[in-house]
Amino acid sequence: MVSMITITENAQQHFGKLLAQQPEGTNIRVFVVNPGTQSAECGVSYCPPEAVEASDTEMKLELFSAFIDELSYPFLDDAEIDFVTDKMGSQLTLKAPNAKVRKVADDASLIERVDYILQTQINPQLAGHGGNVSLSEITEDGVAILQFGGGCNGCSMVDVTLKEGIEKELLAQFEGELTGARDITDHARGDHSYY
Repeated sequence: MVSMITITENAQQHFGKLLAQQPEGTNIRVFVVNPGTQSAECGVSYCPPEAVEASDTEMKLELFSAFIDELSYPFLDDAEIDFVTDKMGSQLTLKAPNAKVRKVADDASLIERVDYILQTQINPQLAGHGGNVSLSEITEDGVAILQFGGGCNGCSMVDVTLKEGIEKELLAQFEGELTGARDITDHARGDHSYY
């Protein structure tokens, strides 16, 4: 049984009710469209018996099975599907933190692990302001050299974002491996700046 996707009890009950109205033998499929890209989206659909592929991974639950295609599988690590009810109504929520970037192994190189944290934890926060950051290199003395883009390029708060946000987060997660973070972006006002 695959345990990488968490389908909460509320979500299982919700799917159970929906599947009861479908032809017998229908289950669900969990998938990622454009996996490993910035436009990746997680989805759920009905999966009739004839749509099951030999390469699918089956996750057996009490009321039904969830099928995951071979391409989506590595990008659904730590995914969660929930059915939330609040004052505004009910909605299905899908969280797939590794849909855009495949999770890296604990023993991956420092540059791969730092890039993974930037892509999955830092950039989603910067995206709210139209910005992003990428890793250019890590120096011999452990300094992460970063390049800002989008709304961060030319922003007057970029130094605070770097020192109080990104650098603190990276030093906490890579204690003993990283010694700092430095910005190499040309923030001078010009055609490249985002305004």
